[in-house]
Amino acid sequence: MKIAADVPKTNEITHLKLTHNGWTQIQEPETSSKAILLSIPFMLAASIFSLLIISLFSDITLKDFGISKDSLIITINLGVIVSFILLVIVHELLHLIFIPGFARSKKTTVGLTIWGGFVATEEELSRKRYLLVTLAPFVILTVIVPMLLGVFGLMTTTFKWLIFLNAIGSSVDLLIAAMILKQVPRGAILIQNGQRTYWKSA
Repeated sequence: MKIAADVPKTNEITHLKLTHNGWTQIQEPETSSKAILLSIPFMLAASIFSLLIISLFSDITLKDFGISKDSLIITINLGVIVSFILLVIVHELLHLIFIPGFARSKKTTVGLTIWGGFVATEEELSRKRYLLVTLAPFVILTVIVPMLLGVFGLMTTTFKWLIFLNAIGSSVDLLIAAMILKQVPRGAILIQNGQRTYWKSA
């Protein structure tokens, strides 16, 4: 596993080798900014979904989000900043731990950019495993954790915020999962080359 300050770049020689050997490139956004733009519908859907999940176990009021009849109050303190950083770290770790043999992998990279954290791997993954790696943070932090917090009566305003932010932050993951489901047949394997993704029948 490698640590980097930037997402791995696409290697054009590797691209030619992959396409020559029967790998099909997936149609996907060329840049992070375009991916974020295309993920806005998923962001809206995920945020609404997270509020519905929270509402099953706790009341949601505008006050929870700093909104009252007369004002909008956003409080940012050290605890909020630390909580947000921890959320980003946990989110990326949940991607990472579902990559088989990630600790020994020389093809797996983790790091932080201005867009947030990232995990990238150029290991071959089955379609099911790829979807698991992609969706794990959303499913665990936006579905399972709220249920556990609700059952044990631990749903605080801070947790509501973090669950909501994770749902928003998972929008690109949801976009990627949707593209995989639409373009990659069952039973296929996938591989990444920088920011490009390819599939091939197993």
